[in-house]
Amino acid sequence: MVLGMMGRFPFAGHAWVYLNWLRGLSALGHEVWYVEDDSVWPYDPIQNTITDDCSYALRHVSGCLERIGMGERWAFRLADREGSCWGLTPAGFAELYATCDALINLQGGTDLREPHLRARFRVYVQSDATTSELRLANGDEHTRRAFADHHVIVTYGENYGAPDCGVPTNGIQYVKTRQPVDLELWPTSYTSEAPFFTTIGNYRQVGNDVEYAGDMYSWSKHREWERVIDLPRHTRQRFELALGLDDDCDRELLEGHGWGLRRPVPMSLDVFGAYPAFIRKSRAEFTVAKDQNVRLRSGWFSDRDACYLASGKPVVAQDTGFGNVLPTGRGLFAFRTREEALEAIEAINSDYAAHCRAARQIAEEHFEAKAVAGRLLRNLGLA
Repeated sequence: MVLGMMGRFPFAGHAWVYLNWLRGLSALGHEVWYVEDDSVWPYDPIQNTITDDCSYALRHVSGCLERIGMGERWAFRLADREGSCWGLTPAGFAELYATCDALINLQGGTDLREPHLRARFRVYVQSDATTSELRLANGDEHTRRAFADHHVIVTYGENYGAPDCGVPTNGIQYVKTRQPVDLELWPTSYTSEAPFFTTIGNYRQVGNDVEYAGDMYSWSKHREWERVIDLPRHTRQRFELALGLDDDCDRELLEGHGWGLRRPVPMSLDVFGAYPAFIRKSRAEFTVAKDQNVRLRSGWFSDRDACYLASGKPVVAQDTGFGNVLPTGRGLFAFRTREEALEAIEAINSDYAAHCRAARQIAEEHFEAKAVAGRLLRNLGLA
């Protein structure tokens, strides 16, 4: 049973986190359910508001799961609204919690309530590394309780515990995993004339910076983009960034330094169409990571990066320590400085076809959904 928040944030990048896991778990032969069950109102992009009208969220969830063959195995409940229950009756929810072999709280976005605690084995899968660890080290009670309500904490921070990793693990014995990607839904796409290195995401975000041991660790990626702001002036390679930008000054800064920009929202509302098409039409990905993961070297890697690799698109990503667990230098590059980024871009363009093949091979060998899901279940003692 995968507990999530796909309807709460109905955007493509978010949806693919769940869809790839659901496909991987289903491919192993398990009966898999997707369940959304909390009191947090979903965002409706048509109304552009948070709302207790769940109609858009329901269309999004049901449509996505229909496309991956799980149209009958989902349930949605707005827990603080009488009658706001779809896919299962309240009794059906209760039975599912009581009988499931495992409840996987994917992304840890749901605060568990009494019905959830009836599940015999509860797993917190942390897709965004580092922030929770810093908060827990600072004595944050909400994080402590969220972790305590689960039997196992799983992280994408594959460099946790390594000599070069500064993330405090607070005495927790983490199980490590990585992003699965369904290779059938993400086929390779090769076009030698593809012009742009691209990425998709948000530029500036507030609210999740954490002070730890006298230093402030930023969540927003804009600081890391500023470190390579003049990159386009030093290469003939062109870039097109699909970044969420709310500030005209940020847009002017990026465009003034040669970055091509486009709005991410229209494509992000088209889970199986415009979003993967943008990635398939890209030459490669160029992206930065959050300061928290960069400075503390968590080893975090992006779900989106894995989709680029599966599509046969080389990836140049800011170094978080992921090179300690993934092969780099062909198809995948980790950079710390502008100069290293430029070297990676030049290497890709000097032998483009080979790096595209290498990117797909990395996806096949390290991110294939069934293999990743199977390894996690074995590590949890469920297979």
